[in-house]
Amino acid sequence: MADERPSHSIKRRGLMLVLSSPSGAGKSTIARSLIESDPGFELSVSVTTRQRRGSEIDGVHYHFRSRREFDSLRDNDALLEWAEVHGNFYATPREPAEQAMAEGRDMLFDIDWQGAKQLKEKMRGDIVSIFILPPSMNELKARLQRRAEDSASTIDTRLNNARVEIEHWREYDYVVINHDLDRAFAEVRAIVTAERLRRDRRPGLFDFVSGLLDETTD
Repeated sequence: MADERPSHSIKRRGLMLVLSSPSGAGKSTIARSLIESDPGFELSVSVTTRQRRGSEIDGVHYHFRSRREFDSLRDNDALLEWAEVHGNFYATPREPAEQAMAEGRDMLFDIDWQGAKQLKEKMRGDIVSIFILPPSMNELKARLQRRAEDSASTIDTRLNNARVEIEHWREYDYVVINHDLDRAFAEVRAIVTAERLRRDRRPGLFDFVSGLLDETTD
């Protein structure tokens, strides 16, 4: 009798989960919860030129770099994607992303629509993209104010930019409206579960099915 082969051990190619939203709509909170609850994910830590906030740690929340350092990384093809957002630059370092995909691990990208577009152009088959929408613009403003990390003028800028960002919702595979954080997180988890089970992400199925067909029954 052949040994049983658990389906969870089937070799699977990693996926690149992209979460985007206007600032304050909840993508970073959802991303953090996903990382904490799902050991199969690791967060892609972006490079940025913006100033570090008091609550942030270099190398954990972002890799904080000067504009000169950023330009050097970009010019030496060390960035998988990059974008200018609110007057600052953000990017995904190439090496850790490529290594994770080669090893079949899942990576989570907390990036804007510009970065998502560049990733899709380069690695379309590996991308699963989700856009997080706020329930209303008034609620988005309230969330930004409750965060208490930005000035009133910065909040106004973020709200104006949010309207531009929301226009790109059609470019994403999935859209989640964050009325309630727990429900939005559950919807993201459901998407991840389904995408991990896709046939074209599981090259190990060929061997698994071959083994099934070779088995003899009592």
